[in-house]
Amino acid sequence: MLVLPKLYAICDRSFFSRRAEFLDYVCQLNAAGCQLLQYRNKLGTASDVLDEGIELRSRLGASVTLILNDRPDLALAAGFNGVHLGQDDLSPDSARKMIGNERLLGFSTHNPRQVEEADQSSADYIAIGPVFATSSKANPDPVVGLDGVRQARGRTKKPLVAIGGIKRSNCLSVIQAGADCVAVISDLLPEPIKSAEEFRSMLG
Repeated sequence: MLVLPKLYAICDRSFFSRRAEFLDYVCQLNAAGCQLLQYRNKLGTASDVLDEGIELRSRLGASVTLILNDRPDLALAAGFNGVHLGQDDLSPDSARKMIGNERLLGFSTHNPRQVEEADQSSADYIAIGPVFATSSKANPDPVVGLDGVRQARGRTKKPLVAIGGIKRSNCLSVIQAGADCVAVISDLLPEPIKSAEEFRSMLG
C-alpha cells in the first residue's frame, strides 16, 4: 500500500515574481528534507510550466517525488512522478490512461460524496479540504473542518491528504483527525528550511 510522507509541500508559483527565486525556494524545501513536492502553476503558459518542470526535475534529482498540478500531459513530458487533479480537471480514470500505472495520481475532494467517488476511482491518494480557511485560492470551496477529515477517513482506506489553512499550530490536530499527510503552502513560505524542519519534527 502507498505510504506518503506526512508533509506534502505545495509549491505555488504565483507567490514568486522570478523563476530563479521560485526554484531556489523549492530547492530549500528539498534541502530541509521534503521528499514529496507539488509544483502548482495556474497562471503560466504550458511552455512555462514545462520549462520550469524540467528544470525542477533536473535540480532535485530522482530521489524526490514530484507531482504536477492539473496537467498529466506536462507531467509526463517533464518526467514527474505523478499528477494531482481537481474536480474541474480530467477525471482520475481518464488521467490514468494518459500517465499509466507507474505514476502517482492524486484527486481533490471537498465533501463525503466526492470522497466516495474518488475511492472507487483509480486515484492513488485522495485530498480533502479546505480543512481551515485558506488564502491560497481565489475562490476556495467551503471549509470542511476537522469533522470533514474524520468523515473522509471513514469513507476511504486510500492515503488521505488534508489541505487548506494547515500550519504548524494546527497540523497535529489534522493528523489526529485521520489524515495520513498534510499539504502545506503558506506556512512554508517564510524561512522555508526552518519551517519545513519544524513541520517534519512535529509530524514525526
